[in-house]
Amino acid sequence: MSGPQHQPKVTEREARQVAEAAREQDWRKPSFAKELFLGRFRLDLIHPHPMPATEQAQRGEEFLAKLRDFCETKIDGALIEREARIPDAVIDGLKELGALGMKIDTKYGGLGLTQVYYNKALALVGSVSPAVGALLSAHQSIGLPQPLKQFGTPEQKETYLPRLARTDISAFLLTEPDVGSDPARLATTAVPDGDEYVIDGVKLWTTNGVVADLMVVMARVPKSEGHKGGITAFIVEAGSDGVTVENRNAFMGLRGLENGVTRFHRVRVPAANRIGPEGAGLKIALTTLNTGRLSLPAMCVGAGKWCLKIAREWTSVREQWGKPVAHHEAVGAKISFIAATTFALEAVVDLSSQMADEDRNDIRIEAALAKLYGSEMAWLIADELVQIRGGRGYETAESLAARGERGVPAEQLLRDLRINRIFEGSTEIMHLLIAREAVDAHLAVAGDIIDPDKSLGDKAKAGAQAGVFYARWLPKLVAGPGRLPGAYGSFHPTGHADLSTHLRYVERTSRKLARSTFYAMSRWQGRMETKQGFLGRTVDIGAELFAMSAACVRAELLRSTGDHGREAYQLADVFCRQSRIRVEELFGRLWTNTDDLDHKVVKGVLSGTYTWLEDGIIDPSGDGPWIADATPGPSARENVHRPIR
Repeated sequence: MSGPQHQPKVTEREARQVAEAAREQDWRKPSFAKELFLGRFRLDLIHPHPMPATEQAQRGEEFLAKLRDFCETKIDGALIEREARIPDAVIDGLKELGALGMKIDTKYGGLGLTQVYYNKALALVGSVSPAVGALLSAHQSIGLPQPLKQFGTPEQKETYLPRLARTDISAFLLTEPDVGSDPARLATTAVPDGDEYVIDGVKLWTTNGVVADLMVVMARVPKSEGHKGGITAFIVEAGSDGVTVENRNAFMGLRGLENGVTRFHRVRVPAANRIGPEGAGLKIALTTLNTGRLSLPAMCVGAGKWCLKIAREWTSVREQWGKPVAHHEAVGAKISFIAATTFALEAVVDLSSQMADEDRNDIRIEAALAKLYGSEMAWLIADELVQIRGGRGYETAESLAARGERGVPAEQLLRDLRINRIFEGSTEIMHLLIAREAVDAHLAVAGDIIDPDKSLGDKAKAGAQAGVFYARWLPKLVAGPGRLPGAYGSFHPTGHADLSTHLRYVERTSRKLARSTFYAMSRWQGRMETKQGFLGRTVDIGAELFAMSAACVRAELLRSTGDHGREAYQLADVFCRQSRIRVEELFGRLWTNTDDLDHKVVKGVLSGTYTWLEDGIIDPSGDGPWIADATPGPSARENVHRPIR
């Protein structure tokens, strides 16, 4: 079934051009991850581990102490799960605590926390209630405060940031019923009318939308005289005439999430409420996400820490065949994976966050890798916890408590974490986004060679540029410090595990990854962008190498500060050994896989060749369109918007 009839029709190439135009084109600052994909292991960019200023750390720790007390005494995670709603009193309490303004500058009434401490706060809140963590994250990481901070006018900041810091909840509205990661097909319009714009359209999955006071709305401005047009960002008051929250959506997990469907019918917005120029909406959204994505892996770290605690406590008291189950190798391996991976996830998030605070490096790839890796690994950690708990892992916390046992919400965590692999960029989209950034240097010098729209003259010029670049670059991929036995010797202090061997592995493997990418580009050229299986594996290798690097650097930081250094080295060592096994498997699958066969099977499935395989079942999903109609017009449904005052 096709999408709604008003949907813009775009070709694949046009869609790619829109996405490409929204990218941040320049690399004005160094990037550890970008260099890693190019085969250059720049340890100096992350080691010694950057640290927050003393005053920033003190302010952050003081707030965390207040937030911990609030979480322990005022937030009932089981109640939120049971009633599928965050009590208004909890949200009011968070407002009084200043939690809505964690990332807002103190001059606007916010707390002015660093990214590091903002993430620690989200991990803490998310551990007691992922739904509350999601509300705070959606409000500040992708909601109005972040784009205002980066792109707002002084007047906009003065008007809205004080409200957002203390009283008003914000939401970010981009997705539509038939538009996900392909914004070129955005259907919501904002038509200029004097010194106003008139917005019409429907937005789906508006996290915080049900309770929002202020919204960032992405809409398409038609090109006309005096108007450049294009996808544009607007500040919209949620209580404006013509705004209707038509549905509060319900999900597998995050049952307290205030996520809805929002319709705009002739909603008038002052031109002064436009963020940035016309046509800059997607660039604003993507730039906002560069650091905004770090909030999600921060909550994944909190989940990993909780899983480790429960696994430790449970497996030490649960006995089978004469000893605690932790001492059975099959279970012990899972505990080791949870502990080592949690250490690495925290290392990745803290390193990326501190780099974001210092603003010395371009962390667009690091933040994306943190989101990708954190969401995937946290899901595996939670799944292993459910397995360790056995039948109790599948049983709800409420049921466990009802029959007299500790109400451990392991199955809830699994449900709550599942969305992380989808929203703020699904794993598949993150693979493509990171791959595009990772090969940017290649496309900058050789992109015209494979561009079918370029003239022969342009291709010849690009060929000359590429020849110079690769003549300098390729020889450097042959050898490096990773082949010198004594390299990175400071990571092998007496009495500790040897992490220098892992850093040498990262250096060698980054060069191998760069060679593999170059070979693939030479082989497939213009078809490279269609090789999503290959691109995904290269990104996963890069993610593992980044995580290994972060884990080693964090272990050395903890050793140098005398804070559990020996144990940190041990965890980093185990993680790197586990990671290296995954990396070698991914390298094997770069060239030995079923990608081509899979494509043939997909064609057969879609053509109906295998419908006989579907015999013998009953489809319980019922009738109805696959995608709801989102034709602009007045709402025919009750407005379920409920601002919290």
